Amino acid sequence: MTSCPECENDLDIDVEEVEEGDVVACDECGTEYEIVGVEPLELSKVEEGIDEDEDDFTEKEEEEE
Repeated sequence: MTSCPECENDLDIDVEEVEEGDVVACDECGTEYEIVGVEPLELSKVEEGIDEDEDDFTEKEEEEE
């Protein structure tokens, strides 16, 4: 079982019922995570106020440097 990186509460995520791009929230602290990989399960914290396209642009810039 996967734990929330923020509060270490167990996240009840059934990998059979989710797919990449889905957003799940921790029941304990409310932190939202985007599922970026299913096998193995990988989560990425959803940052409020950041546009996905802007985030992708920043990553590409860093790779070019």
